[in-house]
Amino acid sequence: MVLSQEYEEKKTVEYNVIKKTQSICPECNRILPATIFERDQKVYMTRTCPDHGETEELYYGDYQMYLKFSSYWDDGKGTMAPNVAIDNCQCPANCGLCSNHLSHTGLANIIVTNRCDLTCWYCFFYVKKGLEGAYVYEPDHEQIRNMAKALKAERPVPGNSIQITGGEPTLRDDLPEIVRILKEEGVDHIQLNTNGINIALKPELAKIYREAGVSNLYMSFDGVTAKTNPKNHWEAPYAIDACRKADLGVVLVPTVIKSINDHELGAIIDYAKQNIDIVRAVNFQPVSLTGRMSKKEREKYRITIPDAIKRIEAQTNGEVTADDWFPVPSCSPITHFIESLTHKKQYELSIHFACGAGTYVYMSKGKLVPISQFVDIKGLVEYLDEKADDLNSGSNRYMTIAQAALKINSFVDKKKQPEGLNLGRLLFNALVRHDYSSIGQFQMKSLFLGMMHFQDKYNQDEERLQRCDIHYLTPDLRIIPFCSFNVIPEWYRDRVQKKYGMPVEEWEAKNGEKLEDRLYRGQLRKVRPGMKAEAPTCATAEIYQKVSNLG
Repeated sequence: MVLSQEYEEKKTVEYNVIKKTQSICPECNRILPATIFERDQKVYMTRTCPDHGETEELYYGDYQMYLKFSSYWDDGKGTMAPNVAIDNCQCPANCGLCSNHLSHTGLANIIVTNRCDLTCWYCFFYVKKGLEGAYVYEPDHEQIRNMAKALKAERPVPGNSIQITGGEPTLRDDLPEIVRILKEEGVDHIQLNTNGINIALKPELAKIYREAGVSNLYMSFDGVTAKTNPKNHWEAPYAIDACRKADLGVVLVPTVIKSINDHELGAIIDYAKQNIDIVRAVNFQPVSLTGRMSKKEREKYRITIPDAIKRIEAQTNGEVTADDWFPVPSCSPITHFIESLTHKKQYELSIHFACGAGTYVYMSKGKLVPISQFVDIKGLVEYLDEKADDLNSGSNRYMTIAQAALKINSFVDKKKQPEGLNLGRLLFNALVRHDYSSIGQFQMKSLFLGMMHFQDKYNQDEERLQRCDIHYLTPDLRIIPFCSFNVIPEWYRDRVQKKYGMPVEEWEAKNGEKLEDRLYRGQLRKVRPGMKAEAPTCATAEIYQKVSNLG
């Protein structure tokens, strides 16, 4: 009894239980009760499988940031038109969306191919070697159109944003036609997820894609040296230059891995800053650890959102601090205010506060100035939330608009505001007048820095999953949360793609080519900037020349 009491007292000192949730066993996918707790100012998750024992994993690298971000909790609107029934099963056993889901689709992914032009060992050899079950997945135009229709049928907010992804989507020669189909179905924002290599090789593609309806490129970019970014280090400047000439905006997407490239986060931001005329954002993605990994290996590579944010502060010499970041659902009060004015359900980013964070930065005299350094963000969103409550309680709409017109400017410090920017006017036009071209002006004058940490089997949290707003569209017309589709591929991604794919040999016979025919042969890696071939004109060509010499 004494030993038990001492144990409980020790446990109380070492562990500060934050909340209970559900997770899965990373070995067998058994759905388990889980505990999220604080220890040594970090947040962890633990659960115990009766067959495979306890799994403890770092959940969030800073407890104080966790508390700050958790204050922006928002349940979202849910879905009024679920695609699948719950049928007495536990999440995540039947995703697609069900009535338990709390967020509408913010961004829908359509995989148009699982082929790729690179030879990364973890996916290429499975397809290339013709192992049992190897297949090529490429939905046809009718399937793609029907998936878009399913997205637009969502209620209360029809889906309006799609990311075309893969594999490498640019391997499909009919990609412009796919984009046009999505536009015909009423999708306004279309993002192309790519490594950029084909665009670097064929610069005319950037203009073709833009004219078809692509809104921006979502381009892999893991570092500024060949060592940290072997995927497209040499090709990225050419792809960016092609987009510049086509006026097609670029989002740089670094996958952040501790001990691999986490020392270059500041350099990546600097690269974006040098190309701010065409690079609209940097969206850092702390790595999701797939496959079986020991705890020691996970500790070597695991990095969470707070860890990456702190590195950015250090590597930008304090230009972008940890206090400049806000969780994604901090935007919800803006949505609520617009809804209270318009009496219409609006697009809302209601994901879990631990899933993502972001900030806007501006250039001023060669330095980055985060929006939070001249705008009282917290005060502004609290004011908008208060006004939304007033309107919903029957306050006079026109009086509220007049009050907002006078008040919004008070949250902007005009002395610290970058020269040439009138943020108060842009905010008023967007929030009150519903002139959403103001949002475009706002984004064109800034660089968005984002952070999105997708889950894996070691840190999977059902509470996060039920609030996910990044989803996958599938040919069976389900809409599956990202962190079900990819975290448990044997239930979702692999099963769907195998069902609607075709064997490799059959695909090759039908198309008259081999998978390896489209492999990238490194043509641009043989020609460095400054040599005989036409060099990219992007602002960082000189930087690339320097790192080329180092490499």
